[in-house]
Amino acid sequence: MRPIVVLLFDGLGDRAYPELNGQTASEAAATPCLDAFAARGSNGLLWPLGRGRAPSSELAHWELLGYRPEEFPGRAVLEARGWKRVVEPTDVYAYAALRPVEERGGALWVDGWPGPDEEGAASLLVGAVMTGEFDGMTFRLSYLHRGQAILQISGRASSRLTDTDPFFSDRQPVLRPRPLDLRAEATAQAVEKWSRWVADTLRANLVNRQRSARGEQVLAAITLKWWGRHRPAPTFVHRHGLRGAVIGAAPFLAGLAETLGLEAVRMEETDEPGKDLDARLDRIAELLEAGKTFVLSHQKATDEAAHTEDCREKVRVLQELDAPVARLREEPFAQAVVCITGDHATPALPGIIHSGDPVPLAVGGPGVRSDAVERFGELWQAGGILGHLGGADVLPLLLNAADRPLFLGSRPTNVEGAMGHPELVESLPLWTEADAAVDEEKEAPA
Repeated sequence: MRPIVVLLFDGLGDRAYPELNGQTASEAAATPCLDAFAARGSNGLLWPLGRGRAPSSELAHWELLGYRPEEFPGRAVLEARGWKRVVEPTDVYAYAALRPVEERGGALWVDGWPGPDEEGAASLLVGAVMTGEFDGMTFRLSYLHRGQAILQISGRASSRLTDTDPFFSDRQPVLRPRPLDLRAEATAQAVEKWSRWVADTLRANLVNRQRSARGEQVLAAITLKWWGRHRPAPTFVHRHGLRGAVIGAAPFLAGLAETLGLEAVRMEETDEPGKDLDARLDRIAELLEAGKTFVLSHQKATDEAAHTEDCREKVRVLQELDAPVARLREEPFAQAVVCITGDHATPALPGIIHSGDPVPLAVGGPGVRSDAVERFGELWQAGGILGHLGGADVLPLLLNAADRPLFLGSRPTNVEGAMGHPELVESLPLWTEADAAVDEEKEAPA
């Protein structure tokens, strides 16, 4: 049985650009090593959450790793764990951010974020609203950096709320939280009271009075997003029989790894994505030699290049990532099943964060058949033998290539959602005793 390696380039999917003669960045980039990898293996297009659907990174990763939407705890929980915060199974969490505001027409409009030189002011202001009690619910902030924090709500709260973060701050003011079902109404009301209390308290704070006197914007709103709570889910080794690791720089990836019982390997990124990939391949080789049977390596460089809104910058980054791909013909990668893909599409266009366009996907390894595709990029891989894949198709595909498929119809397992050979390990318990209390639909008051 072969190990599985996934090289995931964030925001790899794309759209066609007139500046690139109607090609995407992957199609326009000179990438001989990626082309050779595609030519040796099987190819297709990935729609992580379905055709035309624009997924966030965390939802796409969750799907690609073989987990169900109802098991997803919310990104705030992943962020909290990634920042080494304790997540209580009965509490609700949101990602909180202190924002500069301007009052217009009785509404608060956010404008940007605290700057690097405003860390002191941001920490003092968040410290002024660290705890509060509203409608029998206790609100606590755990400070992270640059005015950002994790909000924890105790007291039979629901996570079924809309964000107060307007996302596009030039289109909407800070939003009122709305319940997604009747059981969340009490929580929505308490969160609104908390948000108004925060704004009033911060505007009256000495730090903001001094900022206002100097003609600076006041930091007087805390926006909330990524609501969630702990939810039971089998560990990766229990569900798929793979002992794995996740390599990346973002805290949410470390939290994702912890949630699934995977090893979190923190590797920062520089302005040299090719060297970063080389370093990741070195670390992957060490992990495989240490007995890991699954490694996912995440790189943000392609996504960040797209957010410059210059498609040529994305082409440049892809070309820098190309050379290290030649190492996949060497040991230990030559004996592994290797997948190169992305988590979603990020076009280099204004006003678009992610899009619902497809993502190139190539799989290689011993026994993986070569199809007619000879180049890496959406147009060519659309004609590959793998066709069009959903996110939930990827791990079963890789497990099969690694000679680890679950034999459906025979040898039943009591692990729900298993796709490979599930493994029960005494040192990795399926659940904690507190997990039985987290079904908020049953527990939250009607």
